[in-house]
Amino acid sequence: MSGTDEFGEIARLFRPLTGGAAGAFDLLDDAAVAPRRPGFDLVITKDMIVEGVHFPVGEAPGRVAKKLVRVNLSDLAAKAAEPFGCFLAVAWPKAFGPAEREAFAQGLGEDLKAYGVALLGGDTVSTPGPFTVSLTALGWVPEGRMVRRAGARPGDVVAVSGTIGDGALGLMAVRGEIEDTDGYLADRYRLPRPRLDLRAAVTSATAAADVSDGLIADAGHVAGVSGMRLTLDLDRMPLSVAARRWLDVQPGRQRAMVALATGGDDYEVVATFSGPVPDGFTAVGEVSAGQGVDVHLDGAPVAVDRAGWRHL
Repeated sequence: MSGTDEFGEIARLFRPLTGGAAGAFDLLDDAAVAPRRPGFDLVITKDMIVEGVHFPVGEAPGRVAKKLVRVNLSDLAAKAAEPFGCFLAVAWPKAFGPAEREAFAQGLGEDLKAYGVALLGGDTVSTPGPFTVSLTALGWVPEGRMVRRAGARPGDVVAVSGTIGDGALGLMAVRGEIEDTDGYLADRYRLPRPRLDLRAAVTSATAAADVSDGLIADAGHVAGVSGMRLTLDLDRMPLSVAARRWLDVQPGRQRAMVALATGGDDYEVVATFSGPVPDGFTAVGEVSAGQGVDVHLDGAPVAVDRAGWRHL
């Protein structure tokens, strides 16, 4: 079989990424078999990223592969699931030659190895349109213990992990719109860190979601599915040193804080807790009876026209 046709390329670039997983069958079949793990539920998530929408045109293929892995694992982290496998779909642009494809596979392999994930199968096609890639990620969670968006109750504390706003500022830095001398912000945008390190903490949450669309938008998803009102206090929103530096030079603090809370691409976890807020999270609000999300800053309500990123 030629190393330049579709199947030869799959064997050369992607078969090594199976890690010898028995159910992958060396990518020689049309399907895979997920292993059984008694006492656990299988959690499945899928995200797609598109050139010019989720990453800049001309972005290094290896970085694209890593972002693809990480945005999917972020969903599993918010479910308190332990990742183990994935399925890949790639639409190669006509301009992508062997070097670009190999760079993508190398970046993919580095991250799959780092996070302990095996490639179980997928599909590759060519496209006249933008570079488009999708991953279906699989993870394990103890039976009946997946943390859903539903579950928030009156009296719960709303908390968020890490820092918020770096993803949106990182996109601005990549576009050259703001200064980013040490590259911290661009790195946060290009290579998010899925909060798998906080899975044990997320297990104690009553509800959770990853912050991909924006803190206010994703808190809104929790509020909507839970049938509750979430109140967010932007004064308590955790910010990085770089974000605070940017905030200090903005002419309107309220507008700037809302921009950080709605920008998206942070891939942190927003969760509600009925008990103490665990390490790694910062309390930013409360849950009460009602509907939707109320936002406050400096003790006053804030009207938010756009809660976060929307594709449609």
